[in-house]
Amino acid sequence: MKTIGVLGAGSWGTTLADLLARKGYRVRIWAYEPDVVAAINRHHTNEAFLPGAALAPSLSAVSIAAEAVRGADLVVSAAPSHAVRLVLRELVNEPMRGTIVVSATKGIEVESLQLMSQVTAELLPESPFVALSGPSFAQEVFAGQPTAVVAAGPAAVVEQVQMAFATPTFRVYRNEDVYGTELAGALKNVIAIAAGVLEGLGLGNNPRAALITRGLAEMTRLGVALGAQPSTFAGLAGMGDLILTTCGALSRNRNLGIAIAQGRSLAEHAAAHRTVAEGVNTTRCAIRLAKAAGVELPISAKVHELLFEGKPPALGIRELMERTLKAE
Repeated sequence: MKTIGVLGAGSWGTTLADLLARKGYRVRIWAYEPDVVAAINRHHTNEAFLPGAALAPSLSAVSIAAEAVRGADLVVSAAPSHAVRLVLRELVNEPMRGTIVVSATKGIEVESLQLMSQVTAELLPESPFVALSGPSFAQEVFAGQPTAVVAAGPAAVVEQVQMAFATPTFRVYRNEDVYGTELAGALKNVIAIAAGVLEGLGLGNNPRAALITRGLAEMTRLGVALGAQPSTFAGLAGMGDLILTTCGALSRNRNLGIAIAQGRSLAEHAAAHRTVAEGVNTTRCAIRLAKAAGVELPISAKVHELLFEGKPPALGIRELMERTLKAE
């Protein structure tokens, strides 16, 4: 494996591209924004999405997705979930047979309710797929802080991905439950919005602990109903990432919840931020998936009401606490 293409130059895509370039791979990254392409090529920086980071000089950026993947042995898909289908469509005429696609996107496509593995299989059916997930703030990975993630996919392919990404500070575990890994990575963003609401209301540790525990329970309940392995939700893609995004100040979804609790609307918050809070679309998807599977998601349902129906946060919390008593 010598050449790697990265699709998406947000903070996470840029961080992974830099990590791989510093390992000696030839890495080309595609960015939607012309100013980002120019900054990476001219100044080895991406101030728009990873400010203050000096990128590997060997990392090059392109403005056409097909150019990023041409001749690549492995492709990292790191675009937001709502854009993945559009980006991958640009590759359908490229010779991608056998090219490993590693998805670093944590989301669900709103229109189809498909996970990124399903979107990729539809558009690039001859490319082996691996989901890369787990607790990993881009800024901390870039800074070389010890981080553990999970790569999910067929064992033989995942071992190649482990070798490609692993560094002394970035440890990659294996898992074969692609569906569960993707679901966990997406659903935890909904719970992170709820955690931000607690923070924005000035609440303490008791509510946060209850939210994390019950949030994990409803993530697992939906995942198992949809065919995922329950153990996946107890690992890095589930519990690990849930802890990070509900407690970490760098979480975009948590910060959205804080803003909502402090009286800002979803539209106001979105207008002030260039990056995407995946939990917004995932909330819509979670409610639809749960209805189809006959699964109850009380926390996610309240987050939906806060985001899209204008329910006051304090009322939503009270309604959760006053639900009919039940066994754990």
